[in-house]
Amino acid sequence: MSGHSKWASIKHKKAATDAKKGKVFTRIIRELTMAAKAGGGDPAGNASLRKAIDDAKAANMPQDNIKKAIQRGTGELPGVIYEEVVYEGYGPGGVAVIVEATTDNKNRTSNEIRKIFSQHAGNMGEGGCVGWMFNKKGIIEVPKAKYKEEELMDIALEAGADDIDSEDEDIYTISTDPAKFNAVKAKLDEKKITLNFAEVTLVPQTYIKLAGKEAEQMMALVEEMEEHDDTKNVHSNVDIAKEEMDRIAGLS
Repeated sequence: MSGHSKWASIKHKKAATDAKKGKVFTRIIRELTMAAKAGGGDPAGNASLRKAIDDAKAANMPQDNIKKAIQRGTGELPGVIYEEVVYEGYGPGGVAVIVEATTDNKNRTSNEIRKIFSQHAGNMGEGGCVGWMFNKKGIIEVPKAKYKEEELMDIALEAGADDIDSEDEDIYTISTDPAKFNAVKAKLDEKKITLNFAEVTLVPQTYIKLAGKEAEQMMALVEEMEEHDDTKNVHSNVDIAKEEMDRIAGLS
């Protein structure tokens, strides 16, 4: 789980950068539209839509924007038709990479994602080439400084969590079956537990350690992938030491 936690930290920093660039609204609008299209416009019966609405509110998106995005998804308003696509490939050192995206032009997005892979010592592969290396899990991260492990474990396991990992020095990582994620998160919210990160995501079965030039190339690849307007999520099985990541980011 430690590798996931490190990359989650990068995602949190990146979210702030995206907000400054004005990209976060565009991505959330797509998420709202896609979620409403797939599961209907009622968040009570659509977990994906609830998550998108929560993200929209956290980004201070106007309520009218949220409503219109949902209505475009349900067909009540006309709009661009988006579809979900998944690209798989390899980064430096043979690291597995999965890119989840939403696009209104698959050919354009495919060509641009392929180019990003090739520019950073990677290559895009066929569908399924690395997907088997990941498991879908609910992941919830809680700051260690605020809670005792026993207290958190009792709450999480009683709500249906599979495990709680305390390996990272700063956070507890709670893992769940995807079907039980919402119930566990709801219980933690009810107990007013602070959550650093909470979503159903892809977790690698094993990690590949990188350092030096390969680590620099990999971080550049992830950064450019996540900056692409069509990108929803980037998953990887890379493990880069925190000290190395800080060096590359210019923090040490």
